[in-house]
Amino acid sequence: MQIAIVGAGNVGAMTASRVVDDNLADVVLVDIVPGLAKGKALDISDARPVFDSKAQIIGTGDYKDIKGSDIIVITAGLARKPGMSRDDLLQKNSKILTDISNQVKEYCPNSIVIVVTNPLDAMTYLVMKKTGFDPRRVIGMAGVLDSARFLNIISEKAKSVDKDKIFMMGSHGDTMVAINRSENLSKELFNQSLDRARQRGAEIVSHLKTGSAYFSPSASVFHMLKAIIKNENKTTLCASVYLQGEYGEKDLYIGVPVKLDSTGIKEVIEIDFTDEEKTAFKKSAQSIRSAISKLK
Repeated sequence: MQIAIVGAGNVGAMTASRVVDDNLADVVLVDIVPGLAKGKALDISDARPVFDSKAQIIGTGDYKDIKGSDIIVITAGLARKPGMSRDDLLQKNSKILTDISNQVKEYCPNSIVIVVTNPLDAMTYLVMKKTGFDPRRVIGMAGVLDSARFLNIISEKAKSVDKDKIFMMGSHGDTMVAINRSENLSKELFNQSLDRARQRGAEIVSHLKTGSAYFSPSASVFHMLKAIIKNENKTTLCASVYLQGEYGEKDLYIGVPVKLDSTGIKEVIEIDFTDEEKTAFKKSAQSIRSAISKLK
């Protein structure tokens, strides 16, 4: 089993480290910045004896080295900077991911692709279209992270948290939709935590100054990778996937509960919405459609 991680920045490198440390799979770490992927791969490799890992890792700037990889994780792209509009970010990263998609299509035509680059839902849609892959093999990482942030914030004030009944759906952005099926969570704490969860990424950036979150995003990617590689199709998690009529939506990527296996998306889980959740989900879908329309 080989995973190619495109982008050796913080999220990509940390994901590579988690995979190798856990002996989950061999890794090819790719970046166009000369020496960056190579240097980080060597550093990660030196930790293998500490974890008794047999997994191999190489760093490269040549896409030919990803040939035959089973899973591709795309973390490459620009982060949104002060003064940069969402549309600016969309256009800049769409160019980057179009090139990456062409490379993936050429060298790994049978792979499963996990997209991490923002704006997440639109970029995942773009990769699916540019590669021409079966939509079940192109997945966006968002719901695992958004749900984890929401649960963690709730846990700061709640004595117990039922993580199977509280999760995030919808877009990976301001219109994310929080779902609560727990009887132990008050409406007040739910709403307070939701506001904080939606701003968590920006909060982290405000403290770091020169970067953004990468520990929790890489952990979220790793969780998805394990579900795929170990064929853990009994585990339900949230991810951005291509809807073809589910939830009354078609031809867009949006976060919903799913089951993953070695083929990619095994099943989309449809839950019953409250009227409020249904309205919020429709609003979230519309925000994604607006972004997708700017790609065409």
